[in-house]
Amino acid sequence: MSIRDRETKKVRAMILTALLMALIMVLTFATKIPVPSTQGYVHLGDAMIFMAVIILGRRYGTVAAAFGSAMADIVGGYAIYAPVSFLVKGTMAFVLATFLARALEKSRAHSMILAGTGMILAGLVMAAGYYFAESLLYGNFLVPVAEIPMNILQFVVGIAVSLPLAGTLGKTQAGRDFAYPINRHDDSRRAATAGK
Repeated sequence: MSIRDRETKKVRAMILTALLMALIMVLTFATKIPVPSTQGYVHLGDAMIFMAVIILGRRYGTVAAAFGSAMADIVGGYAIYAPVSFLVKGTMAFVLATFLARALEKSRAHSMILAGTGMILAGLVMAAGYYFAESLLYGNFLVPVAEIPMNILQFVVGIAVSLPLAGTLGKTQAGRDFAYPINRHDDSRRAATAGK
């Protein structure tokens, strides 16, 4: 690959990262449903976080998730949560990307099931991360328990939206450029190199 091709690829990755970061922010901010018991909210941003990881891979998907989620908190009036969202959503994306890289490297036959499993694992990490962070913020380990079911619902809805979307887009020309191809059996080498 020539220097020009590498530069073009890097610029393209940065543009897609910025675009997906903005989409994560918009879907998080525009679809928020307040949870009065914890002063937080649930949203559709997790669906775009899952898509960002599938499209961009570990490095850029994690960046898009962390910054997009933190920006949504700042713009939405929840600035106190911005550092928490940055860490928790970034970790959520990193966990999904790491799972997908290892799982798809071993087997491509059940990519939708593997992606769904990775999303569940990443979502549970997110729910646990917010629980512990809110426990520290509130100085109470009982109050944040009320948000656990909402966080679980949030990532389940994210899976319900992103998995069919990734599967459908994965069958198109756009799917050829996914870091972690879903439903594409003709490009097994991508999963091994994604996010490096």
